[in-house]
Amino acid sequence: MIPLRDTIPSARVPVVNYCLIAANVAVFVFELSLGERAEAFLFAYGLVPREFAFSRLLTSMFLHGGIAHLLGNMLYLYIFGDNVEDRMGHGRYLAFYLLCGVAAGSAQALTNPDSGLPMVGASGAIAGVLGAYMLFFRRARVVTLVFLFLFIFRAEVPAVFFLVVWFLWQLGSGVATLARAPGGGVAFWAHVGGFVAGMILGPVMRERPRPRPGWIN
Repeated sequence: MIPLRDTIPSARVPVVNYCLIAANVAVFVFELSLGERAEAFLFAYGLVPREFAFSRLLTSMFLHGGIAHLLGNMLYLYIFGDNVEDRMGHGRYLAFYLLCGVAAGSAQALTNPDSGLPMVGASGAIAGVLGAYMLFFRRARVVTLVFLFLFIFRAEVPAVFFLVVWFLWQLGSGVATLARAPGGGVAFWAHVGGFVAGMILGPVMRERPRPRPGWIN
């Protein structure tokens, strides 16, 4: 299933979400401009578990390994991020996004601490956005493209169903990687860690409604 849009409109312009998308795209364009030096750039600023550094937790979430990697991540961020920002407020949402990215990178590094390959991508932070979205918008629905053998059709599914299926797929795939030799591939544990972090941090960082003025006795 590929999400196309959700059914929840935002009450305010998701400025931070747009800026995050723009930053990821800009960094990827810079990567392309490096040509043969791009690989060295990814090793320098991606998260290499064997050479763990906090600064790389931050820089790695703005790097991508290819155009499909970038577009897939930005699609999810565009669809789900605006609503979470709307519920948190701009500043809280930015802090939330970065904290989820840090949690996601840490989870991946803990499950594969001897890896010498760089982990890159915004998907861990975006997984945190998905976790918060599932808590905040339980009645939302997601319009998706569904692929069934040779048939492709659109369907509107409950967001909770879509996100639970997505999480269980990441968890099952992550468990499967534990039985294999360390190597490259999809950082499933970053997705799991980010999603769980989003579910924990989301309610904490949710913007509280201001009390209405009134008489005090």
